[in-house]
Amino acid sequence: MKDVIFQGTGTALVTPFNADMSINYEKLSELVEHQIVNGVNAIIACGTTSEAAAMTGEEHLDVIRFIISCANKRIPVIAGTGSNDTKFCLELSLQAKELGADGLLIVTPYYNKTSQKGLVEHFSYIADNIKMPCILYNVPSRTALNILPETYAALADNEYIVAIKEANGNISALAKTMALCGDRLAVYSGEDEQVFPIMAMGGKGVISVFSNALPDAMSQITSLMLKGDYETARVLYLEFVQLMSKDGFFMDISPIPVKYAMNKMGMNVGSCRMPLTTMDAARERAMDAILERYNLI
Repeated sequence: MKDVIFQGTGTALVTPFNADMSINYEKLSELVEHQIVNGVNAIIACGTTSEAAAMTGEEHLDVIRFIISCANKRIPVIAGTGSNDTKFCLELSLQAKELGADGLLIVTPYYNKTSQKGLVEHFSYIADNIKMPCILYNVPSRTALNILPETYAALADNEYIVAIKEANGNISALAKTMALCGDRLAVYSGEDEQVFPIMAMGGKGVISVFSNALPDAMSQITSLMLKGDYETARVLYLEFVQLMSKDGFFMDISPIPVKYAMNKMGMNVGSCRMPLTTMDAARERAMDAILERYNLI
């Protein structure tokens, strides 16, 4: 089996912004510390949840550098470096490696997309040239491109492609992927509400949005699953699954709802950058109600 970067909970960390929409580095430092104190096993810097798509290239690298410094080797930091431009993806990945990232999260090419053959060539080219652990990120709802089980099986032969973050919502397809790849690819749930079934199938953890607000809860769930205490994990999972769903932190485009919730909980992470905006009044009332039911506000 290949070495895995982490097992358990990896938080896809939000980026806190000041009122003028500049990055609030003081708050970002607090968020990193809060995650570590509450038991998460890794931090993902500049993933989708961080709004990296709305950052300049300089900001992207600055945030990766800053989070690596704050974590100070206490837990792994995985840098999001995916792009629809293979050359740019490699350049950004090399810079993240130089900054000290422990691994990379590389999303499928978006907009121009590619074929399944193109996916094998794209990911293999990056992995072979970067020579560090890579997690492939499959999120068709955002990229309009899905990685098929047979494509995963081909990519699993690469020594540097060690894991996948699966967010295509298709448990049956994931079961086929796991059957084809065996221990050549670790699997992380890319959807919070699927953490229990995916880990029950042998997944190694989750790359989570939910854990931004409640890192201790998700850390407990994944820790229990890894220990084989499925019954205690199941009870805790079912307690929080509504927050993990489209009735909770995914009632609007992520990370809009979770940042709203974090602000209501007193974490003061600021708003999202455009084109993301605030939730409408009806969703805000719905979020307030669910946060009250969970005694979070």
